[in-house]
Amino acid sequence: MATSTRLFVTQDLTPDQPVVATSDQAHYLGRVLRLQAGASVILFNGRDGEWSATLSEIGRSTGLFTLTEQIRPQIGSPDLWLAFAPVKKTQTDFIVQKATELGVSRLIPLLTERTQSERVKTDRLRATAIEAAEQSERLDIPEISEPVRLDRLILEWPKERTLFVCAEAGTAIPLAEAAQARKSGAVGFVTGPEGGFSAAELDFMHQSPLVLPVGLGPRILRAETAALAALAVWQAVAGDGISRPPRRG
Repeated sequence: MATSTRLFVTQDLTPDQPVVATSDQAHYLGRVLRLQAGASVILFNGRDGEWSATLSEIGRSTGLFTLTEQIRPQIGSPDLWLAFAPVKKTQTDFIVQKATELGVSRLIPLLTERTQSERVKTDRLRATAIEAAEQSERLDIPEISEPVRLDRLILEWPKERTLFVCAEAGTAIPLAEAAQARKSGAVGFVTGPEGGFSAAELDFMHQSPLVLPVGLGPRILRAETAALAALAVWQAVAGDGISRPPRRG
């Protein structure tokens, strides 16, 4: 494939059905990239794999794609959740972008005593995740949950899913060691806000039999660093870190 233009669509991808571009996609293709009818693009929808397509029509706010062939069959991402306390807007977008690149399957904005933003725009987070998936060769989009308070998250956490809490202090198992022992199954990580969890929140979490505190080393990490370090370690040790992206060209 000579093109790097890759778009997420919601429509089913079947050879006999044209795919309609959104107005934003049409603007991006026609006005930003200045593509003409006949240009090659790549489409995916999180269900039907990845397809090469031709931009058969392009206008100011409309566009139409014609599928040519399937490039890759659908492959799911690891069953990996991240519950994170939103920070300032730019850093929150950064967490969503990089967590998507690292293969997280579900993102859960977490409201804690020290969470800086009680108002989370999940539509903006989804748009950020879509853009990151388009650029990182993912075949799916992580689910973006509505914000949830910490106590509710712990009380409603699925019993079959390992719950790792990234604790900046206190007794904890090194994450690489915990990942090596776990190796498979559904898992989730909880990371705190700037300033960390309160003492009451830590006590509450430690009372849950589902919680396993894990450590990320001897230094205090920023909230966004902790979230991405946890995902990177897990993927490298127990996730899909041994896989390689598809070859283009």
